[in-house]
Amino acid sequence: MDKANLKNFSLAMLSGLMLTLSFPPVDLHWLAWISLVPLLISTTGKSAFAALKLGLITGLTHYLSLIYWIALVLSNYGNISIFISISIMVLLALYISFYIAFFPIILNFFKNENGFLPIFWGASAWIALEYLRAHLLTGLPWCLLGYSQYSIISLIQISARTGVYGVSFIIVIVNLLIYNLIFNFNIKKAKKLVIKTIFTSILIGSVILYGYYALNKKTGFETDKEKIRAALIQANIDQTLKWRPEFQEKTIDIYRKLSKKSACFNPDIIVWPETAVPFFFQDMSKFSEEIFNISKVSGANILFGSPAYSREMDKIRYYNRAYLLNKAKILGYYDKVHLVPFGEYVPLKKFLPFINRLVVASGDFLPGKSINPITMGDIKIGPLICFESIFPNISRIHSHHGSDLLVNITNDAWFGRTSAPYQHLSMAVFRCVENGLPMLRAANTGISAFIHQNGKIVKKGRLFTEEVLMEEIQCGNNKTFYSKYGDIFAIIIALAFFVKLFWLILMKKRG
Repeated sequence: MDKANLKNFSLAMLSGLMLTLSFPPVDLHWLAWISLVPLLISTTGKSAFAALKLGLITGLTHYLSLIYWIALVLSNYGNISIFISISIMVLLALYISFYIAFFPIILNFFKNENGFLPIFWGASAWIALEYLRAHLLTGLPWCLLGYSQYSIISLIQISARTGVYGVSFIIVIVNLLIYNLIFNFNIKKAKKLVIKTIFTSILIGSVILYGYYALNKKTGFETDKEKIRAALIQANIDQTLKWRPEFQEKTIDIYRKLSKKSACFNPDIIVWPETAVPFFFQDMSKFSEEIFNISKVSGANILFGSPAYSREMDKIRYYNRAYLLNKAKILGYYDKVHLVPFGEYVPLKKFLPFINRLVVASGDFLPGKSINPITMGDIKIGPLICFESIFPNISRIHSHHGSDLLVNITNDAWFGRTSAPYQHLSMAVFRCVENGLPMLRAANTGISAFIHQNGKIVKKGRLFTEEVLMEEIQCGNNKTFYSKYGDIFAIIIALAFFVKLFWLILMKKRG
């Protein structure tokens, strides 16, 4: 490899590393605003194939360092050899890397546009690619670029209108502007660069001003709903033990003990994590009765996860379920609608007989039939089970159906002490901003948290510790633009981009 190729290779890798470092747990969020610049430098003047290769290097560097934990999960809990686990992780990283790889190729089509347009179309290309990644093949919207800014509360308020894609859009525009100002500058382009800088400054200034306006507005949040007192129970139960029948009584004892610690707070609701109850609660065994007794003693409603089943003809169908009960009866339940591939079911099972599910149960889970809130008095609760919190449309449907509160129950024990639990929490923040709803998040091994409707994490636990988190939280549903219209911003941007791209390709062929 000659010096020029080595330099470009290194720049492409640098972009990938900068992208990863902008996400939790490192949280160097400012790096996102310059993370694409090295890639843009490396692909300047390159052929489409060369740009594709460099884009793949950026993508692989980023995703291999971002989702490395997938290999650990498959190896530790899927009984898959470490070689096959790493292979699956690399193949997944390669697939999503292509979404980055196509970005520098596409930019070349728009280089002759005037004024602000090349930057606009470049950012539009990124959004179109992110939107495709979030929806194709069941979707994998894990750590879209905008999620890196989850802790910048004033900036992410725009998500109430644009979703996370609005934040990604601004970040890419800034990257493109910096590249043009510093590394693609010449006197002939000075006028165009001035126009680009002015438009970008106005855009960012408008977003920040909107953020402060929205935060002030949310401070005076108007609702006829009362505040509720909630306790989150993080039991930190070992994943290798929880499904053993002989450990069931110990599991209930742990939740009883921790729930009792919240008695002084007099909670209205106690939330246990996903599959906190590692047996079929619906069978009303002695352990099921003990959970009712915990509710009676505490005087609180309890929301918890448990596997469930139904019999249809000669088949038994299994579900990942969230129950809400009070001391006397079950108030309602919700079945998870977006299942984890290989975690809760095996896609193409006939062709992949050597791959086991990660969740121990009697058979593959099936998705729930609908997305509906559970009612607790005059409060409607929108449950999100596990990684359903990374799919915006599920939370949006809960909001549309009148939910006053989102409750995310999850078991992130699979991830171990990796970056995944931190990344998972960061994405949940956007569901609150998008829909103007607060969230209770109970995780078996962490990170449990209370998230305000403006996206601020007001209280959170530590990883792999027993925690009892208590907080009073204001419920209420003030529907946002996003909760009403969804990803309309991303859809319009993506459609405009594809129409423009098709037109440019057509013109190039005619020319």
